[in-house]
Amino acid sequence: MPNIRDDSNGSSNDYDTTNVPRTKEGSESGRYVFEHQGRKIYEWDQNLDEVNVYIDTPANNRARDFSVKIQSNRLRIGLKSNDRFFIDEKTFSKVKTSDSSWYLDPDTSVIHVILAKVHRGETWEGALTGRDGDSSSNNGSSGIVDPLTRETIKKELMLERFQEENAGFDFRGATFNGEAPDPRTFMGGVKRC
Repeated sequence: MPNIRDDSNGSSNDYDTTNVPRTKEGSESGRYVFEHQGRKIYEWDQNLDEVNVYIDTPANNRARDFSVKIQSNRLRIGLKSNDRFFIDEKTFSKVKTSDSSWYLDPDTSVIHVILAKVHRGETWEGALTGRDGDSSSNNGSSGIVDPLTRETIKKELMLERFQEENAGFDFRGATFNGEAPDPRTFMGGVKRC
């Protein structure tokens, strides 16, 4: 496998990043945008325990107008007045449904879905895998992030884990020299809170 230089940080990695489209950043720090055919479908972010999905809705809807079904491996969202879901996709990994929830923020008209991870500390490469469930491509219809964004997410989760395990230290501004380890399995694995 070729070792290609990523000029953004001067490090080398095993990915040819010259022609890989970058995952778009969302409206807030740490959020990423999933688009389909150039249209934003949702934004998402994650931490050690959960994945959050944010979906813009028309301003005149109320929570009772929506049907939201969170399953262990699928998310379905639609209007109760319609017979189809406007989001009906597999989740990137397993969801703990008993700890998952959703709400509609009345001030912003955004549906916020909280998907609790079954495997704490697992790095999700996307919130949802797309209608076909094909997480192997990064062609704009898949919900999977590009390799550099995946590494950024892994580093953020690893720093969150270090901060949690070492509460007296400040890890803001800390960096990794090279590829970040897997936050779920590194040095005996992430602890349950």
